[in-house]
Amino acid sequence: MTNDKCQMSNKSPNSKSQTKPINIKDIEYNSEHRIKTTLDELDRVLGGGIVPGSVVLVGGDPGIGKSTLMLQLANLIKGPVLYVSGEESAKQVRMRAERLGALSKNIKFFPETNIFEIEKVMVSLKPTITIIDSIQTIYREDLTSSAGSVSQVRETGAYLVQLAKTLHVATFLVGHVTKDGNLAGPRVLEHMVDTVLYFEGERHRQYRLLRGVKNRFGSVHEVGIFEMKKEGLVPVANPSEVFLSERPEGQPGSVVTSIIEGSRPLLLEIQALVSFTKMTIPRRTTVGLDYNRVSMIAAILENRLNMKLSSQDIYVNVAGGVKITEPAADLAVAAAIASSYKKKVIPPDTLLIGEVGLTSEVRAVSQIEARIQEAEKLGFKKIIIPKGNSSQIKKSKIEVVAVSNIKEALEIIFSA
Repeated sequence: MTNDKCQMSNKSPNSKSQTKPINIKDIEYNSEHRIKTTLDELDRVLGGGIVPGSVVLVGGDPGIGKSTLMLQLANLIKGPVLYVSGEESAKQVRMRAERLGALSKNIKFFPETNIFEIEKVMVSLKPTITIIDSIQTIYREDLTSSAGSVSQVRETGAYLVQLAKTLHVATFLVGHVTKDGNLAGPRVLEHMVDTVLYFEGERHRQYRLLRGVKNRFGSVHEVGIFEMKKEGLVPVANPSEVFLSERPEGQPGSVVTSIIEGSRPLLLEIQALVSFTKMTIPRRTTVGLDYNRVSMIAAILENRLNMKLSSQDIYVNVAGGVKITEPAADLAVAAAIASSYKKKVIPPDTLLIGEVGLTSEVRAVSQIEARIQEAEKLGFKKIIIPKGNSSQIKKSKIEVVAVSNIKEALEIIFSA
């Protein structure tokens, strides 16, 4: 490895550093230093915009829209953008750019995989942001392993992080995921970068979720919601309304709940189908929910409320392709299963929120006011909440009913 190719990694422990300690009060910074993308959902997930010098790792399934989002982002940046592609040719990227209307003169395309050649261009171009698509294709020629190997991903990732900090250039790294849904390569790559974003959704569905699982400059678990159209990814302004737009009317097994994603409440439809089976072991299938948690709720309904579910197949789905991880949806899941089992319709203007314990008690959840306000916006008339949250409720336009257990909640919704 020659000195002109890798100046940064050749410093010995005894060499004189070019930087000196400074007082933290003397560091100039304000919120205006963030680069606004004008893609509101992306800015939300990033914590208010791109921080210069930060490194963002974007992961997701093949074809989910990572490269589309990166090209749209490049087109919106006012300063020079270095778009490095190791997977697609110049003509392929041009075709996508033309379809997306992303033909900005600021985008400098560079089909290169050698990290040292990329460094030379970054130093000479001084881009506002650099996009690496993808990190698995980049290699260091002083390493004997092939591109995409654990050692290459780790070393090139660390080198790009150091470059971004030294040159003060915001850098986006696109990463592949494994069959398990984790980023391919070493986990240390996630620890090195400032922000980790995951694209969620199915390629054959129109909606995509961009979830922040790590962010040194904003809140984690923030979610941006996009709709995939011919012209690219379009931010969804009112996701709750979109997810409930195709909700069936007058059907048992359907109920709405409210979850918190980052700082934003989302209203989602939980669907359940309970069907008699002659199999010794009944089937339990979940989409968008934790399998073990749904199985636990089914056991609670059978043990505490005498529902004969051991001879029933149970299918539970979150409409819209969203994944729910917080327990605030437990009560809605229980109500949806009970509704399908009893073949009784839950009033469409009723919303349920609450965590369920093993004794069938309904436990308090966080940010109850924000959830109720979102329900008010979409015209819900009644909301069933845990009794532990009742003291936090201020005046509300809709009827708020507090319950202490599942039995109380089911009596209220089925007697309406």
